Amino acid sequence: MSTPITGFYAGLLAIIYIYLSLIVIHHRRKNKIGLGDGGDKHFQQLIRSHGNFAEYVPITLILMLVAEINSSNLAALHASGVAILFGRLAHAYGLRHHYGASWKRVWGGTLTFAAIFTLAVLNLYVLYH
Repeated sequence: MSTPITGFYAGLLAIIYIYLSLIVIHHRRKNKIGLGDGGDKHFQQLIRSHGNFAEYVPITLILMLVAEINSSNLAALHASGVAILFGRLAHAYGLRHHYGASWKRVWGGTLTFAAIFTLAVLNLYVLYH
């Protein structure tokens, strides 16, 4: 069985994850921070940007994969993929560049939850129809 939609978004999201990881690694090396955040507020933002991505993307991709395997609506799968992609980009940018709330973080979180919710509903719908 082929899952090109999930594969496409997983590939794009993996590239973003590598980028966020490299930012954290670069900051660690540049500032000689071996473990933790070294009390560096900006570094805390970078770490959380990376961490938030790592926390939300896997469950979204699992839901997308199951929905795609179960032949869910292709437009809804793509809409969810676009939402998680742009949601995580906006959230990471907002968290990296702003202390506290910003429209980028709010919209990023909203798009992320919309993707997760949509995929959860798609998976439940397939079970009962």
